[in-house]
Amino acid sequence: MHKIGVLLSGCGVMDGSEIHESVITLMAIDKEKAQAICMAPDKNQNQVINHLTNSPMNEKRNMLIESARIARGNIKNIKDINPSELDAVILPGGFGAACNLSSFGSDGEKAIILPEVEDFLIKIHKLRKPIGAICIAPNIIGKLFGNEKVEITIGNDQETASKLEKMGAKHISKKVDEIVIDNKNLVVTTPAYMLGKGPAELEEGITKLVKAIIDLIKTTKNSEKLTGSSIG
Repeated sequence: MHKIGVLLSGCGVMDGSEIHESVITLMAIDKEKAQAICMAPDKNQNQVINHLTNSPMNEKRNMLIESARIARGNIKNIKDINPSELDAVILPGGFGAACNLSSFGSDGEKAIILPEVEDFLIKIHKLRKPIGAICIAPNIIGKLFGNEKVEITIGNDQETASKLEKMGAKHISKKVDEIVIDNKNLVVTTPAYMLGKGPAELEEGITKLVKAIIDLIKTTKNSEKLTGSSIG
């Protein structure tokens, strides 16, 4: 069974992981008979928002504890996950991907990635394991792998796309039900709520992303077997 990490950043679109995107991702992984390994940093969110009024709240919330709501408690600190034990990782969107996991929401192309997230994803990338990113989460991929001209999409928002391209990434405009597959860098992205108006619109693109991640896992594993047999 393939093990796919799901990197969360809290619980709620305005200050953590987007719940619809996260649940659809978990469902798509389950339908593919793969195992989702949920994880999050054990750190406080950079902001807490009242989702009824969209107003800031004067309180602290921990990303790991809040993400556990989505994961039904079955979640680990990202620092306790060994990248070599996973086959891939997927990052749902939500503003937490731009204010907790990175500072893209405030700093744009000069964003800083949370150190443990940067360390984890760079290790995953070096191990040639696929990475999926949904909605605004590709900002993290663009920042970390822009020097490799990684191909990504956040939909068709030109202002956001231009910031990603300033990082070195190549942005490709796509519709809500489409994906971009960067076969060289083993990265798959989809716009989701950057364009979508509801869960039904998101489901097709996210399902395609998960299927593409599974295909990349199989392709890379087969390639490794062939390389190993030719060496032997």
